[in-house]
Amino acid sequence: MTSSVAGVPASADLSTRDRVTQLLLERGATTAAQLGSALGLSPAAIRRHLDAMLADGDVVAREQAVRGSRGRGRPAKVFLLTDAARVRCGTHHYDNMATAALRWIARSGGARAVEAFAAEQVAALENRCRSAMEDAGDSPLARAEALADALTAEGYAANASTIASGGQLCQHHCPVAHVAAEFPQLCEAETAVISRLVGTHVQRLATIAHGDGVCTTHIPAQPRAQSGNTVTTVRTDK
Repeated sequence: MTSSVAGVPASADLSTRDRVTQLLLERGATTAAQLGSALGLSPAAIRRHLDAMLADGDVVAREQAVRGSRGRGRPAKVFLLTDAARVRCGTHHYDNMATAALRWIARSGGARAVEAFAAEQVAALENRCRSAMEDAGDSPLARAEALADALTAEGYAANASTIASGGQLCQHHCPVAHVAAEFPQLCEAETAVISRLVGTHVQRLATIAHGDGVCTTHIPAQPRAQSGNTVTTVRTDK
């Protein structure tokens, strides 16, 4: 049930609230200013929607993580969807059954059986993404961009970007987050797939399964090939 908070009646602006929910699902942790800018809403309007969603338990607010030296003033707050809101978005329909199945596999076959199951589950995803990346070339960053498009088509709401230390692949939605929280082998198998598809070693920095807003994979910068200088000696003596 939707409450009336800060002037937002229960039946009003549901389409806008749906847009806020979808944006949070795609982007993960996002500030009010970023949400307002993306949706064309004033600061006051986006705050009213977020206050209503906070009251209904659809979002939580956290302080934004700041890397490096922090400037003056308090860091901006970021907003994330709660687990309950993600369930209503249809993100975890079969979590309980999947978790129970993996527990049975772990009891019956041990950790290696769980790893084998996880690898088999991502094999089909890897094949589909590889097919979608046929024209991506050899550059890991270009391949990461193509992989992000392929993952988005699979429902992962992914994007790739270039950063100072190389590249970054972000997945804003994880269909197995609750299961992976207990069985990290699922995340490990997915990371291995990303590494193979991108064509280089990658490092997982954050996962939704561990409570982060986004699954973040770092793609280290590739060392530039040094072109050797060829010295040609011309003999003048005969």
